[in-house]
Parts: sequence; structure tokens; C-alpha cells
Amino acid sequence: MKVALLNVVGLTDQLLPYMKHTQSFFQTVRPLRTVFPAVTCSVQATFMTGLLPKDHGIVGNGWYFPSLAQVWLWRQSNYLIQAPKFWDELKQRDPSFKVAKLFWWFNMYSSADISVTPRPSYLANGRKIPDIYTRPRWLREALQKKFGPFPLFRFWGPLADITSTRWICQCAKYIWENFKPHLNLVYLPHLDYNLQRFGPDLSRVQKDLEELDEVVSDLIQFYLSQGVSVFLLSEYAILPVSRPVHINKVLRQAGFLEVHKNYVGELLDAGASSAFAVSDHQIAHVYVLNKEVLPEVKKLLENLEGVECVLGEEEKKQWGIHHPRSGDLVALAKKDAWFTYYYWLDDQEAPDFARTVDIHQKPGYDPVELFFDPSLSSLQIFWKILKQKLGFRTTFDVIPLKAELVRGSHGWVTEPPDPTPLLLSTEELSLPPLVEATEVAKIISTYFHTKRRTGQE
Repeated sequence: MKVALLNVVGLTDQLLPYMKHTQSFFQTVRPLRTVFPAVTCSVQATFMTGLLPKDHGIVGNGWYFPSLAQVWLWRQSNYLIQAPKFWDELKQRDPSFKVAKLFWWFNMYSSADISVTPRPSYLANGRKIPDIYTRPRWLREALQKKFGPFPLFRFWGPLADITSTRWICQCAKYIWENFKPHLNLVYLPHLDYNLQRFGPDLSRVQKDLEELDEVVSDLIQFYLSQGVSVFLLSEYAILPVSRPVHINKVLRQAGFLEVHKNYVGELLDAGASSAFAVSDHQIAHVYVLNKEVLPEVKKLLENLEGVECVLGEEEKKQWGIHHPRSGDLVALAKKDAWFTYYYWLDDQEAPDFARTVDIHQKPGYDPVELFFDPSLSSLQIFWKILKQKLGFRTTFDVIPLKAELVRGSHGWVTEPPDPTPLLLSTEELSLPPLVEATEVAKIISTYFHTKRRTGQE
């Protein structure tokens, strides 16, 4: 028995009807209640383990590492997940059970047999070249020889579009044809881009739904023709937002956050700050290094416009995010708001990487990386792209510092009548009316066990 588990990011009950070809394959369709925080790494870790962030330790897309006094986001090591994956038990029962993990997070050094994940090459001269990390190692060269270099700049940034999702679908077919994995985990990100740029405005994302429908339905048809059952799920619903909340600027103005100024510009000095926030879409982990000011910080943030609530120790337990990696406080934005990472008070003092796509240096998530700076002409942007392609060392500083451009965000655990993520199956399954994200691992494991018991391997 073989299964493909497709992670179609951002797909909701309200958008599925516009993907008619994809929708037609599924006999079981259920809304899914995601976990808090409803962000990529936390939700994927829950899908893989069946546990809440308080147990698997992935409290967001990144967090503060106290021993380094640094904020790290988008780390790839599977060792960060503090729990076994659901397929580990399946592999113990059957040593021949083979898993392919394609572009899901925490891909490096996992127990998957086949892994493919973005891994740019950073040259000594400052250039960043699109690349991938694979297991087995020979796959890296084989995939990029067959399909061309992985389109990293179409996977994230102002140029992000269907190109990367189409490449991943081609990769998924290649992996099946060469390995025949029992479990195929495939991450398809296309909807994430314009839903964050423009919000869930059908007039702006109609083309994206049509493009995604074409490539996803083709991949489903491929798997079904090979006797592979298909499950499709999504991590979260993207909500319309109209206002950014500059939580770190407020902490700085109140005297809690400190910066270090050098030739780069102003840098967050986390280890020297009494309090600062790691912003992550609609949530923010607030680390209060000086515990004496914790009540003052909590009160300040509770009164900040655009903040829904601030979770202390007891509230974090209730929300399933009570873990040493979490902030001393966790702030949740109102549904129409989101948190920026910005900590400078004057744009002239912003660090040089603020105007680039740099997901590792920024001490928080930055969806403004999806936009070109509107103050730049098309010719200026084209010239920067051309210089990069020609191999010249150049700063690709094309990202604006205009947080108000962002019109969609996520982090909330949504329920009807708000849009909700989904779990779908090409087979008729007996599932509850609303599926919990923590049950996904059990559902897939049970499916394998049931098929084996009935001899449908």
C-alpha cells in the first residue's frame, strides 16, 4: 500500500471549490482544526508527530537561542523536533517501509529514506546560488540535471510564483518512478504567496487557484494511475489583514529593547535587551530577560493597538505552547493585524539586509520580502537581476520597508464561519466532522495498518 500526503499550503474550505479538477478526485473532505501557532513549522511538526508544540518543541518558525543570544528562524535540522515521527513506528514494524520527504520542513537528517529540500549555496564573494540538499546525495545532481536548477527565487521572494511548485511536482514524480516510496510527503507552496500579498481576495488569487489546480490535479492523476492513494491537507487559513503592529518598536521606545549600531546599520542586541519580540506572522514570542519588568511588559503589550491577547505562563499551558523555547510572553495579534520584526525607529538606520530577501539574518518573519520596492523602476530591478545572473557581486536590495503592503497573514486557529484548512482523501474514510491536526498522524498510520490487515499492500 502506498500513500501520497500532499501539503497544499493555504488551501481552505472557501477556496477548494475553485479548484474543480483537484476537488473531483476526493471522496472524503473534512475541515481541519490546526494548532496554535498556525505557522508552517509548528503545524508541520504536529502533522508529523501527532503532538502539540509544548511536546514536540517547534513553537514557531523560529525562536530565541539563549546560549547564543541570537534569534534563528527557518532551521532545517530534524534534530530540533523533540519527538518521533509517525512513520518511525511504521518502519519499525516493516523495515522495508520507505519514506520520501519532499520540501517538508525539518528535512535534514530525518528518518526519511529520501529527502529533498532547498539548500542555497553561499559563495565566499557573497553570491547566493539556488541549490538543494538531498538524500541520497546523488539525487542533488540528478534532479537538477533533469529539471534544471531548483528555482529558489521563485520559491520565496518578490518573484515567487507557480514555477517552484511545478518543479516540486516534477521532482515528486521522479522520486516515485525511481524509489516507489510507501509514503510520499510533498509540500506545494504556491497559494501562500498571493494570499499573503493580497489576502484571500478571489479577484486577486483566481489565477493562482487555476494554476495550482492544473499542477496538483496532474500530480494526483499520476499517483492514482500508479495505485497510490492520495491525502491532501493544508496547514492554516490566511486571513485578510489591514494593519501591521510594530511590537519591537514599542518595546524599544519603552526602553526594553537595545540595538547595536555598526556598518550594517542598527542590529537587534538580543542579549543586552530586557525584552524583545520574535515576530512570526500573527504571533510574537516575547523574551523578557529581566524578569523584574515582566508585568510591565505584559501590561504594555496588552494595551498595544492591534493585540488580541498576551499569554503568560498559565495561558501558554492552556494554548498548548508551554515549552522552554517559547517566549516568556506570547502575543497574538487581532485577526486583521500582524506583527513586524522592525525594531529601528528611523528607516535610515535599518540594517542593510532589511531591504533584501534574507530569511536567516532577520530576527523575525518578513512577508514584505514578497514585494518589489515600488519606488524602484522596472529598469532598476531588471539591472539588479541581470547583474546577479551574470555573476557580479551585488546587493539585491529591492525589498521595501512598507509593512502596510501585506494584506494576508496567519497564526490564528480558525473555525467556521472563518476559512478553515482541510484534510481530504481519495478514498471514503470514516472521520469526525472536524479533524484535529493532532489526529493526522494517527489517521495516516491507521490507514496503513488497516490496508495491511485486509491484505491491500
